[in-house]
Amino acid sequence: MLAIIDYGMGNLRSVQKALERTGHAAEITSDPGVAGRAAKLVLPGVGAFGDAARALRQRGLAEPILASIAAGRPFLGICLGLQLLFETSDEDAGNDAAGREGDNRRGLGVLPGRVVRFDLPGPYKVPHMGWNQLAWPGGGERSGVPIFAGVAAGEHFYFVHSYHVVPDNPSHAAAQADYGGPFCAAVSHGNIYACQFHPEKSQAAGLRVLKNFAELA
Repeated sequence: MLAIIDYGMGNLRSVQKALERTGHAAEITSDPGVAGRAAKLVLPGVGAFGDAARALRQRGLAEPILASIAAGRPFLGICLGLQLLFETSDEDAGNDAAGREGDNRRGLGVLPGRVVRFDLPGPYKVPHMGWNQLAWPGGGERSGVPIFAGVAAGEHFYFVHSYHVVPDNPSHAAAQADYGGPFCAAVSHGNIYACQFHPEKSQAAGLRVLKNFAELA
């Protein structure tokens, strides 16, 4: 079973419908037991990092997500679901008393690194919103990452975000895009895959990404 995690944030039905268009059923669940038994997990999300991190913990969903990843089951994070994989975010830094890194800044800590706000020159606006092209680390026409099989460099994907991830380990970056400078647009590490863009809103290229994930062994 492929499960989409419902923690009260994100357009879950659009992700479910996009997966169904690729021929793969997915169950939306807020039940930690169901999430813990799923063969594959998808963590979508839109909104504030701190609210999302707290919601996952308060609903008992952080533990099954971490256990599933540790067990080697395929995991896909989308937009905020990518950012939550990292250790901390700068998004709510001003809300922490005495500068402490409270729950509003603490992510799942699966990957080392942080989430930072775009700091852009001149005409660039925040949030970064709209279509943008992907490039693979080191250049080249094709990616070696399984979820990008059949996706050529330069394909357009749909983004809506004000913050982006900065992995401590550059090898975790699976794709990049450029908006006033290059930024990490996707990560891959073992059974973990995550993208800053919205594949469910990215037409044929996005459906290819979702199909590739759903068909991982």
